[in-house]
Amino acid sequence: MQNKTKIFLLVGLIVLIAVFLVVDLVLGSVSIPSDKIIAILTGEDVKTSWNYIILNFRLPKAITAILVGAGLSVSGLMMQTLFRNPLAGPYVLGISSGASLGVALMVMASALLPGVFGAIYGFLGSWALVVSAIAGASIIFIIIGMASIRISDSVSLLIIGIMFGSITGAVVNILQYFSDPEQLQSFIVWTFGSLSGVTWNEMHLMAPVVIIGLLMSFILIKPLDALLLGENYARGVGISVNRTRIWVIISTALVAGTLTAFTGPIAFIGVAVPHMARAIFGTASHKVLLPAVVLIGAVLMLICDILSQVPGNQTTLPINSVTAIFGGPVVIWVILRSRSVKASFS
Repeated sequence: MQNKTKIFLLVGLIVLIAVFLVVDLVLGSVSIPSDKIIAILTGEDVKTSWNYIILNFRLPKAITAILVGAGLSVSGLMMQTLFRNPLAGPYVLGISSGASLGVALMVMASALLPGVFGAIYGFLGSWALVVSAIAGASIIFIIIGMASIRISDSVSLLIIGIMFGSITGAVVNILQYFSDPEQLQSFIVWTFGSLSGVTWNEMHLMAPVVIIGLLMSFILIKPLDALLLGENYARGVGISVNRTRIWVIISTALVAGTLTAFTGPIAFIGVAVPHMARAIFGTASHKVLLPAVVLIGAVLMLICDILSQVPGNQTTLPINSVTAIFGGPVVIWVILRSRSVKASFS
């Protein structure tokens, strides 16, 4: 594919983000004309209630969708490159499981230690689940980071991540077994994922961390390209594989851990979007793939958010279910369209 065509596709994706952003802002239980939405975004004087709905509810949700789509897609791409595994995703190292364990302890263990967790809830307030998710993800990240320093084999590191995910999943299951129905329901609702729970105050923390993680991934373009040809080749051209592995893990942990803390675990995006980008752009170069997955991921999450709102109804579907239902067939189609799974990395 020629460079002009790739640039045209990237520009087209940017246009699609703008279009679906407006559509996402239009849809909701309160009908607001698209021209009024544009007027609100440009700072014009519009009906107060409409202005409040757009700026405090719909716009943060749409921005969250863009950040989630871009962040999880880039994290998935780096994990697939690092482990040379087409099924690797942003949660393969157990980051999501760590966040889930933190939330499970905060929500469901409060019955066992009501004094301790009651005091924590009283101190943190609405930030309790976010802080607990970040703490859980950070603990797993630190353990995996220490392991990556001692272990030189990426496959072994992948296995350790999967094992940690299994262990934390088992602990969560035990907590679920002994929890009250109300506590269990609160945790299950969190696992559904939600883009609408992020306020502007939370956005001030989430957005910078995700952007920093994304910038780190662009700095790693050359090492990631070298890893496509194997770790021995990367070492041969002067790339420090261990240092690259550590920075990839840090970037992925920052992005995936932060997004999971604020929105809950969101499936499919991190695994599928890199395959879609390779199929659309016909390249394995991260110089092209990284901006491509950022844009495709953002478009896809906006579409999923639009579909989750069930146009014509006030019901909102769990975003995690929408991404899986919408994305599963896409992944299958991309894999079947390739001559082999390995073709996605060539």
